[in-house]
Amino acid sequence: MLTETQVRDIKKQIISQIEASFPADKKDFARKRIESMNSEEFEAFLVKNNLAMSQTGSNPQTTNQGVSQQCIFCLIVSGDIESHKIAENEYAIVVLEINPVSRGHTLIIPKEHALIQGKEKEGSIKKLMKSVSSIIKKKLKPKRILVSKSNLFGHETINIIPQFNNETANSPRHQATPEELIQLKDLLTFSEKTARKTILKKQPKKIKIRPEEKVWLPRRIP
Repeated sequence: MLTETQVRDIKKQIISQIEASFPADKKDFARKRIESMNSEEFEAFLVKNNLAMSQTGSNPQTTNQGVSQQCIFCLIVSGDIESHKIAENEYAIVVLEINPVSRGHTLIIPKEHALIQGKEKEGSIKKLMKSVSSIIKKKLKPKRILVSKSNLFGHETINIIPQFNNETANSPRHQATPEELIQLKDLLTFSEKTARKTILKKQPKKIKIRPEEKVWLPRRIP
């Protein structure tokens, strides 16, 4: 049995993907259908459409109704659901949230359907998270960056939310326009090499004085 919070969060994710991938003439009907379901109806819908997830990481399949038989995040990683990707490494991709809390809200999605575990994987994703945060700080100038983990269907993800006015992960969301997403993608897309340069620039240079460069001052005579 899902909690009210889980139902709400999963509905948000499904509606986000409806907005991103459904034909224009079917979006409104599909969105209203999801929104109108009570908890029991929604759980039955998830079970019926096999949205309570494959753990194998196999290639996603789709029903005739266009409803994914696999995790939404796995479908984004595989490219079966269109996204606005700004970065990628061996273990994860970074995409723009299409229903963001604030401008520049991004989502780090591990490529494997699992929790973020293992020293190498955790380290790699942590570096990617720092790189994304640095690029957002440089380009968008938020007051702070909020990092918030979430877990839907056993697929752990990381929200990176720029805070301009003390936004939180539970703040109201808005639907980003296609123009806004394209503009942000152009602005924030980076490679790991570019991100490392951005981080290194922030580190102050240490000035070393060699012995022969030390300034000699005469001894003070009282």
